[in-house]
Amino acid sequence: MTIKIDIPQRGVIELQHAVFDINGTLAVDGVVVSGVPQRIKTLAEHISIHLLTSGTHGNLSEIEHTLGFPLHVVNRGDEKMRYVQQLGEESVIAFGNGMNDHGMLRLAALGVVVATPEGMALRALQAADIVVRTPLDALDLLLKPKRLIATLRG
Repeated sequence: MTIKIDIPQRGVIELQHAVFDINGTLAVDGVVVSGVPQRIKTLAEHISIHLLTSGTHGNLSEIEHTLGFPLHVVNRGDEKMRYVQQLGEESVIAFGNGMNDHGMLRLAALGVVVATPEGMALRALQAADIVVRTPLDALDLLLKPKRLIATLRG
């Protein structure tokens, strides 16, 4: 499965993996944002889904059940970065909002910072290629890839 995007003046990016932070990115205060599970399931038809969390709110099984995908527990930002490296950063789009997401956002072929009510860390913002307002906007970048082209063209 691959999402292939030809971005003028940047070139072709072949995305095989979408790596998501959970808390503050797809969930707010430990609750998955409405509409996210449906979009994740649709997206999984086109790209491999990876969900990373440190379990801040302690409700991992509930989030896992809601999203329908296994969660990978990571405790530090360097673990998230290594996770992206193991997948092959040139084929990864990463989504996050926190200080511990900045490394994976910088390393991935595309990094997207999500501005939820939990806020976003300045280092995450500086590492990202794109800033979006909501998790739904983030997922729609891949479900409607011309948005990526319009935003990233040189």
